[in-house]
Amino acid sequence: MSRPEPSESGTLPRIWQVGALCRAIADALNSRFNPVRVVGEVSGFARAVSGHCYFSLKDSSGQLRCAMFRRAAERMAWVPRDGDLVEVTGTVGVYEPRGELQLVVDSLARAGQGTFFERFAQLKEQLSKEGLFDARRKRSLPPMPRGIGVVTSTGAAAWHDLVTALQRRVPHIPVVLVPSLVQGAGAAQDIIRALESLYLLSQGGRAPEVDLILLVRGGGSLEDLWAFNDEQLARAIARSPVPLVSGIGHETDFTIADFVADLRAPTPTAAAELASLPTAAILADLGEFQRRLQSVMQHGVDREAQHADRLAARLGRPSGFIARQAVFLTGYAHRLRSGLQAQMHSLMTKPQQHRRTLPAAALQATRLRREALGALAVRLEAQNPLRVLERGYAWIVQEDGRSVTTVRQAQVGLRLMATLADGAVDLEVLRVHSD
Repeated sequence: MSRPEPSESGTLPRIWQVGALCRAIADALNSRFNPVRVVGEVSGFARAVSGHCYFSLKDSSGQLRCAMFRRAAERMAWVPRDGDLVEVTGTVGVYEPRGELQLVVDSLARAGQGTFFERFAQLKEQLSKEGLFDARRKRSLPPMPRGIGVVTSTGAAAWHDLVTALQRRVPHIPVVLVPSLVQGAGAAQDIIRALESLYLLSQGGRAPEVDLILLVRGGGSLEDLWAFNDEQLARAIARSPVPLVSGIGHETDFTIADFVADLRAPTPTAAAELASLPTAAILADLGEFQRRLQSVMQHGVDREAQHADRLAARLGRPSGFIARQAVFLTGYAHRLRSGLQAQMHSLMTKPQQHRRTLPAAALQATRLRREALGALAVRLEAQNPLRVLERGYAWIVQEDGRSVTTVRQAQVGLRLMATLADGAVDLEVLRVHSD
């Protein structure tokens, strides 16, 4: 093996260990270049099981191997494909196990989007300080809107997806579409015009045509969605008199309009689902309300039936009541006769000077007894079952004299007698109705 030749200074070059030389080169690169921003075309993009991403950046004159670790990869708003022109930031170094030059990527975006992100961040911070994103100004969505307003492009797939979802879930709710541009020059102003049209419909008297608004469009690049990052559009959304749902792009896409809206949906279809309670759920709720109402009504009927049964039991059979009153009067008459006889005997046995008072005493006693008897007659009349019959009731008995108080005692063909206030009629059971 040949020996190393001396340098021009006459000294031999330093002998490096491989690993030490790789580390020294990495340190030199770090102090000289990092951090770096590199523009290039993606090649060989792959995501490992660990979540790390590996790819190469290349252009017409070179190629650089790149590694993007899981934490940085999770922040990507989109997944690049081979051939995409991207702009990355990171640190360049040496992968020591192989001695290869490597760029460790911290962030990745489509080429030319750096300026967009800066403008987006500045506007977001400004509007946030003004309170346009404040959760306290967010409104709840109406559970069953009377009308749904939609702003989108009629030629976009988002409109078709949204209408399909609404027709499936709430075909009875009218949908008012105000078409608008959703990207390109003038799109933001066109969207504002469409929203203002719906705002007028939402304030149409006591029965507005629209009480919920959906602002939707499908996915796209940052440039495609840039109209929804317009400051004037953000302020127009904040002026909405009714709740407004944004469904812009895909789940990973965020715009200023999403932060201002009362509710952000990840997709246009999801916006339709958030805005509409499905018909099946409404019918299920109505069925539950019907069951509860029937239960309350049945309980009330049962309670009143028990009350009627108690009143019927207290009324009893008129014949029995009359018999009891007859016995009661007979007892009072017997006591009246006995009292009169006793008083007559007492007067007859008194001395002669008192006998002349006999007629007056007898008359007084007779008058008192008559008054008592009259009072008893009034009480008896008050309890007279005929008074009940005069109010439209009837006392129904079978041929053997047994009272009929329930439909279970009646059978088709059975002959009955109904006592009314002024007489009795014969009846025959033709049909039995029961609860």
